[in-house]
Amino acid sequence: MPTTKLILDYVYDHEQADASRVFLTQPYDGGKTVDYTWAEVVGQARRMAAHLRSQGIGDGAHVAILSKNCAHFFIAELAIWMAGGTTVAIFPTEGPDTIRYVLEHSDSKLLFVGKLDAWPQQEPGVPKDMPRIALPLAPPTSYEKWDDIVARTEPLAGRTARKPDDLAMIIYTSGSTGTPKGVMHSFGRITKAAEGMVSAENYSKDDRILSYLPLAHVFERAFVESAAFIAAPHIYFAETLDSFVADVRRARPTLFISVPRLWVKFQQGVLYKMPQHKLDRLLKIPILSGIVKRKILDGLGLDKVRLAGSGSAPIPPEVIAWYRRLGLNLMEGYAMSEDFAYSHSSKPNASEPGYVGVPYPGVEVRISDEGEVLIKSPGQMVGYYKQPDLSKESFTPDGFFRTGDLGERRPNGLLKLTGRAKELFKTAKGKYVAPAPIENMLGESTMIETAMVSGVGQPAAYALVVLAEELRPKVTDPAVRAEVERELSALLETVNDRVADYEQLKMIVIAKEPFSIENGLLTPTMKIRRARIENTVAPNLDKWYGARGSVVWS
Repeated sequence: MPTTKLILDYVYDHEQADASRVFLTQPYDGGKTVDYTWAEVVGQARRMAAHLRSQGIGDGAHVAILSKNCAHFFIAELAIWMAGGTTVAIFPTEGPDTIRYVLEHSDSKLLFVGKLDAWPQQEPGVPKDMPRIALPLAPPTSYEKWDDIVARTEPLAGRTARKPDDLAMIIYTSGSTGTPKGVMHSFGRITKAAEGMVSAENYSKDDRILSYLPLAHVFERAFVESAAFIAAPHIYFAETLDSFVADVRRARPTLFISVPRLWVKFQQGVLYKMPQHKLDRLLKIPILSGIVKRKILDGLGLDKVRLAGSGSAPIPPEVIAWYRRLGLNLMEGYAMSEDFAYSHSSKPNASEPGYVGVPYPGVEVRISDEGEVLIKSPGQMVGYYKQPDLSKESFTPDGFFRTGDLGERRPNGLLKLTGRAKELFKTAKGKYVAPAPIENMLGESTMIETAMVSGVGQPAAYALVVLAEELRPKVTDPAVRAEVERELSALLETVNDRVADYEQLKMIVIAKEPFSIENGLLTPTMKIRRARIENTVAPNLDKWYGARGSVVWS
């Protein structure tokens, strides 16, 4: 009887066929690196798996990882799987309350503590009786160290057999709309999704990928880690935020994925050094155009990229067009935790700014009578952990997942998202406003890093914007401040000309401080926490609406 090849089987195959090939490159201590071959990666995972089993943590056990991206996140996940367990990853920026919630809700039996920036503040969130193991780049702790354990433990022999229906991981959502939900994924479904990604995007052993978006999020977990277990590209890791450009240049990635906020920041960094009007002029000169494009992409470390992707949130179409004009093959995709990031992707022959692409092979799509996007994916979740009622409500009777996104499709399958059903709000005019499309229009301005449109029950909607990073320190200069006001006033008129009268903005409010993960206004994947921002600014609304002018400084 034929057996189903699962993701662990691919890993065991690479252990044999690619034993001496470097799989993971980890930077540390200011630019030094250590390489891990496939033999070393799987060998360490086997030894840790044997240790977990010896501690009674095996078949069916849930084991958590709290760590920034690093080589031993990959290796620890393999060890958990080999031991017969299920992985629970926690965002490395979460506070103690969320850490405690995820650990307790997920019934985790042990915690791997890895590379972290704020462990002293996070540690109180870990139940005192929970066993812990420190990964090699963990902060100083009294916990038993990974290296000591693997040095004394004999490796688990053979090939641990996992079944397609076995639970591989529980992915906790980043909590942009409330309490994180535990999305359950089986080995069979994550394997099908990862195989589909590898085939559709032509991953190969010659590819180089930088892993830096949170591995606790489905985007990185699927497109980088799981796809790498299948296709065996060379994975590099980023060391720190300050070393990020150097890390990219070291890797010279051929595949590179990011989120819209970072694509916008990269663009604004370029335009800070070379204003758009100067760039436009140089790109029109045939002899200089190619040189300028190569210099910009080389400066970003993206000159070797054959395929770049943007996902996790909407990206302004003009940003995609800007990168493509430089020769970067930037494609937008659309997916979510509930389908293991296997849903839609742009293709060279099916791509248009403003559209999120066409379905991956095996994905079925339809639009409900209410305009909601419904998806049936090979990577579909098993359900939400401990929430059977919510799991049932999330699917149509014939098995399509209710995404909560509003959209429309072209005959060729291209999908355009027009908003989130739960984000729609009514102004005093009594009609619903979809904020996301307006936020994208505002994001076309190189002055704006992030925008949020709101105005529940108000006479008209408003936009709260964060100025570009390079611009923020300069607004103490009255001349710069006046220029910002002129530019944003003009932008407001442009946006209002493009939307229906009931969607028009009364004003643009300039935020006093940027939205960030640290102040709780962004999720770990850099999506805005809409409700939290609205609650934070609520006491100021009367003052803003009573102010003169179309641009208000908060």
